[in-house]
Amino acid sequence: MNLWVDRTPIPENQTLNVGELGERLVAWWLQAQSGIILHHRWHCRWGEIDLIVQRHPVAGIGEKPLRDRKSAAKAKISLPSHSFLSFVEVKTRSQRNWDADGLLAITPSKQAKLWQTAQLFLAEHPDLANLPCRFDVALVSCQRLSPRPRRNDTDTSASSAIDKAIAVPQVQLGQPVLIAGYRLCLHDYIESAFD
Repeated sequence: MNLWVDRTPIPENQTLNVGELGERLVAWWLQAQSGIILHHRWHCRWGEIDLIVQRHPVAGIGEKPLRDRKSAAKAKISLPSHSFLSFVEVKTRSQRNWDADGLLAITPSKQAKLWQTAQLFLAEHPDLANLPCRFDVALVSCQRLSPRPRRNDTDTSASSAIDKAIAVPQVQLGQPVLIAGYRLCLHDYIESAFD
């Protein structure tokens, strides 16, 4: 199995946040779908949006999809006028969860907060305000593969060093991947999940 390794270091004093790992997984999948990640964990007084993605048609044959807005600017490419924004709520859950893999956690109250947060984002980014928008939901399952280290554990072995790099194969819907000692799977991506 060929693994792509994201060498973004995880700080020594930071515990792994499973929710953030799920968000990274979804971001990588969206990038493979030619999405441009504008923001990860954008927040304001109303709340936080996990991912804000500009979607556009798939790049032509032989072209590499652009990974972010800076890449588009650097390549001096304007994005197609029929682009749209996805405000993505990512729910990462372990097996035997109580809320239908996170779907039940997106209550009408949560939807209202996401709506208000998106409106404030668009007010702060008038260059994006005319794009069609939608709210998507990504459901990620998670399983820890190794036991959690004890508090007094100061292991600096090779396995500890490996955990600090995130190894991810090509992300595909419904296919599990290994990330930093977890098995994660994007098992559902719901487009236009709510208004």
